[in-house]
Amino acid sequence: MRFPEPTHLVVLARYQGSRLTGWVESKLEGWLGLEINREKTRVVKLREKGASLDFLGFTFRYYDDLKGRGWRYLNVSPSAKALKKERKKLHDMTDHRQCFQPIPQLIEQLNRHLKGWKNYFDYGYPIVAFGEINSYVRDRLVQHLRRRSQRPFRPPEGVSYYEQIKRFGLVRL
Repeated sequence: MRFPEPTHLVVLARYQGSRLTGWVESKLEGWLGLEINREKTRVVKLREKGASLDFLGFTFRYYDDLKGRGWRYLNVSPSAKALKKERKKLHDMTDHRQCFQPIPQLIEQLNRHLKGWKNYFDYGYPIVAFGEINSYVRDRLVQHLRRRSQRPFRPPEGVSYYEQIKRFGLVRL
């Protein structure tokens, strides 16, 4: 069996040891005919302090219980790399080359993109990441509105930029 691109694989096991590692390697190399890159292959023990695993845009790590009860829970959240990539995409969608675009059309594109991103990352505990993206997209949109022409956009009297953006219909993650 031939794979056209490098394949990423995560094996989750409760107990790790040389016997399990040997079995996984024999199945991958022998039965499936894959070549394991020994330099990039690593074993991550998530139960150790500070250990984390980034896979498919998510970061998996254990955190101590917030109420101090002595146990730990697995936290799954969008990875730093995924957040950086999303900020880059939002920056491109609201940069100075988009000033010609009518605001309702821009908001519609942003909404479609943000809903798709939310649907993918709405697993685990994404609330902090969603807050960061909400704040970033609103700041970018305010900046975009201010630079649209020689007479920049100003919200109506007594209304903040954030309230006006909400009235435009921008979704909140």
